[in-house]
Amino acid sequence: MNYPWHLYLMGLTYTMAGIMHFVKPKMYMRIMPQYLPNHKLLVLLSGVAEIILGIGVCFPITKNFSIYGLVLMLAVFLLVHFYMLSSKKASAGFPKWLLLLRLPIQFVLMYWAYSYIPL
Repeated sequence: MNYPWHLYLMGLTYTMAGIMHFVKPKMYMRIMPQYLPNHKLLVLLSGVAEIILGIGVCFPITKNFSIYGLVLMLAVFLLVHFYMLSSKKASAGFPKWLLLLRLPIQFVLMYWAYSYIPL
């Protein structure tokens, strides 16, 4: 099946983001909410999920499952975005305006993924 180039771009984006969880895990562990256990394991698992789902959108047999997985993952990641707004330490040095901007961007990313599900 011949998919539009932007679906492959989305897949590449999530795959690269997932790889970064292994390249810079401490960066991701700093922004993990304190109430979640075993930050390192969760960072690595979320990286694996991003890689698998990013690759999965490129193949017909896994595309829809991967898209639903991405939307769910992005919804779960909202916990991190809200946590980062909770204190200066949790913000990891990002300005408040940027952290607030990330919230609607998260919903745009969910819509972008969901838009590839045939109706």
